[in-house]
Amino acid sequence: MTTPLAGLRVLDASRVLAGPLCGQTLGDLGAEVIKIERPGSGDETRAWGPPVLGPFSAYFLSCNRNKKSIALDLARPKGRAVFDRLLGVSDIVLENFRASSAAKLGLDPASLLETNPRLIVCSISGFGRTGPLADRPGYDFAIQGMSGLMSITGPEAGPPSKVGVAITDVVAGLYATIAILACVHARKTSGHGYAIDLALLDCAIASQVNVAQAYLSNGRVPARQGNAHLQIVPYQAFQTADDWLILAIGNDGQWRQFCSAAERPEWANDARFATNPQRVDLRDVLVPMIAEAMRSKTLAEWERRLSAAQVPHAPIRDYAQVFAEPQVAARNMKVTVRGPDGKPIDLLGSPFHLDTELPTPTVPPILGQHTEALLQSLIGLSSDEIAALHEESIL
Repeated sequence: MTTPLAGLRVLDASRVLAGPLCGQTLGDLGAEVIKIERPGSGDETRAWGPPVLGPFSAYFLSCNRNKKSIALDLARPKGRAVFDRLLGVSDIVLENFRASSAAKLGLDPASLLETNPRLIVCSISGFGRTGPLADRPGYDFAIQGMSGLMSITGPEAGPPSKVGVAITDVVAGLYATIAILACVHARKTSGHGYAIDLALLDCAIASQVNVAQAYLSNGRVPARQGNAHLQIVPYQAFQTADDWLILAIGNDGQWRQFCSAAERPEWANDARFATNPQRVDLRDVLVPMIAEAMRSKTLAEWERRLSAAQVPHAPIRDYAQVFAEPQVAARNMKVTVRGPDGKPIDLLGSPFHLDTELPTPTVPPILGQHTEALLQSLIGLSSDEIAALHEESIL
């Protein structure tokens, strides 16, 4: 058995999160991913600590497993010449240069496709390659604000809030992976390459699904709901006697089951609350009633009752609790690899579980770790040629 993406070679010339996460995802599925980095410094997230484990920041560890590294100065003609030769033996290029910088360096999609017409070039940027903001730098925090995401996140009466992780980068990295795999499939028939123009702003807006669509459907700007749901009730976090618990009641049958578990049959029999649209309309009446009932019992007691009644619910956990959870361990969401010094390093696991072979997770590479070996094996540079490039600090 071979890995799903065996035989595909990716040049990952991107930095920080969205592009590297896409490259890591392709590597998790078996592609050979070669990270192209600036000599001396590399991807800036290498230095984004603490925490730091040996030569790696935790940030860099999170999105660069299953890769190799070449240190190469793309801004210099000899470095660009080496890169062009690598393009000739590769399938996919990931880049997140600003449009003006890419054009200046000759690294825009049109130029890359001219070098290798079968390439799939994925350009990830804050705002895309078209429109009035095309050359504006884009960062997750700014995109969360501009996309509307922060306007619907946070407490009802409090300030707008960002999501606790760089979610627009993560979503863009996943959309990029989907687009690349679609183009890989299309190339089998067409025989030619493709240019993908992917914007964090676009991905952030698309990822707001039902909430953004509700605005397009009724023209009403939604208010922040805290931990509640705009279109389902009860579907939010409630305080129990000793902790917090999420109720996620998605249909009317589950509502009746909850009423039974809560020993509130009168709620189930109350015609005002019989359907979800009615409960949404009367949330200001119903939610305080539920909140009072939830405070009457401990988290453990509610979990026992709700589990028996098959009512969707969940505790709110911190990372220590998450990684101590047997279900998380059973799914290998923490894997241990060996660092360059032989010491163990815990990494986030891949969420992929396929009935075929997947690569064994490997620690992210040291900057330039594979430069000499790859330049010799892929494009036939001699030891003397490599030494000369090192002497000129191109490698």
